[in-house]
Amino acid sequence: MPFIIGDRGAATQGTMASLCLNLLPSPHSRRLTEASSASSSSPSPSPSTTPKSSSSSSGGGGGGSIGSLKPIVVNGNPPTFVSAPGRRIVAVGDLHGDLEQARRAFQMAGVLSSDGQDTWTGKETVLVQLGDILDRGENEIAILSLLRSMDKQAQEDGGAIFQINGNHETMNVEGDFRYVESGAFEECAGFLDYLDSYGYEWEEAFLGWVAASEKWRQDQKTSQNYWDSWNLVKRQKGVIARSVLLRPGGPLACELARHAVVLKVNDWIFCHGGLLPHHVAYGIERMNFEVSNWMRGLSEKDLGPQLPFIATRGYDSVVWSRLYSRDVSDPEDYQISQIQSILEETLQAVNAKAMVVGHTPQTAGVNCKYNCSIWRIDVGMSSGVLNSRPEVLEIVDGKARAIKGRRDMLSELQVVDYT
Repeated sequence: MPFIIGDRGAATQGTMASLCLNLLPSPHSRRLTEASSASSSSPSPSPSTTPKSSSSSSGGGGGGSIGSLKPIVVNGNPPTFVSAPGRRIVAVGDLHGDLEQARRAFQMAGVLSSDGQDTWTGKETVLVQLGDILDRGENEIAILSLLRSMDKQAQEDGGAIFQINGNHETMNVEGDFRYVESGAFEECAGFLDYLDSYGYEWEEAFLGWVAASEKWRQDQKTSQNYWDSWNLVKRQKGVIARSVLLRPGGPLACELARHAVVLKVNDWIFCHGGLLPHHVAYGIERMNFEVSNWMRGLSEKDLGPQLPFIATRGYDSVVWSRLYSRDVSDPEDYQISQIQSILEETLQAVNAKAMVVGHTPQTAGVNCKYNCSIWRIDVGMSSGVLNSRPEVLEIVDGKARAIKGRRDMLSELQVVDYT
């Protein structure tokens, strides 16, 4: 059953992650309504679908006046198919724990205020973030908190935010912490203490962390102890905290479980690595549901949650594939033809016009290939990757363009039209 985002955001995805810890039933067929009226004991009434009228301007809420819009309709759990009539769509690539660069990207996209208040300014815009928020940076949970706060505000304006899980999200739920920064371990320990201070009231604590984390960071700096033995204890505490938060069924894993690995918005496909024909044959909604169940620690068997291999493991899985995003030096014509044929077959199978992927940093910035049927938008903006200037993809009326900003001068934007 779909849920609908209409007047004053008549839907929320927030109830799904509330410390599921293997206790919550799957809301796969629930109609989700406003958080203020949601009840865990009885189904919510069907929401009003009266759309909210708005006028948007280029660089902020969209390209020109778009008048009264129909509600956003979301199908699947987690969200898999989204109908967002008339909406401006903005896509942002890998963020890797860099809160400052994330804010710059959102501001460049015209969806976040620059006054330090983290206010949604995108009106009825739909924002899609393509995963890899975790690893290589120190403010991962703060970024997740910021996105949830922005989504709550966006839904009140008739907009929405959708997140995609990438390979670094699935790696961490597996317990693979190879790319975790020491500061990120510390953030996990700090957040777990913060959550405890809220009596494990997940929603309130999680929404508040993006603001609270800045003071926490300052306190960490002023009380820094450089004794190696103390640093070792802190690291051990951080590793334990991360394991508690991100193990299948852990509260942060349940938060990630709210998000898909493949999302279709109107006639555009969004995924982290790349969607291939055998993924479509397996079933997009099936993959999303299985990954979500695994993250939530749920399984049909008594052996524990089963890792959804087709989506999360292997060079040709949805979160790992680089077929469309990696440029081969001097490729043969037949190689280009083969890749384009695979892409066309995939898009035709899901009735989509184009695909947007992250995963592989593009040193040339946001770009498209194969007649602009694939867009590569990971620009390595995190300081833990390339520390490049943020760039975002904007889609208006089915036409895409890259928005590029000069470093440290986000008021001066460059727009590159491709389609």
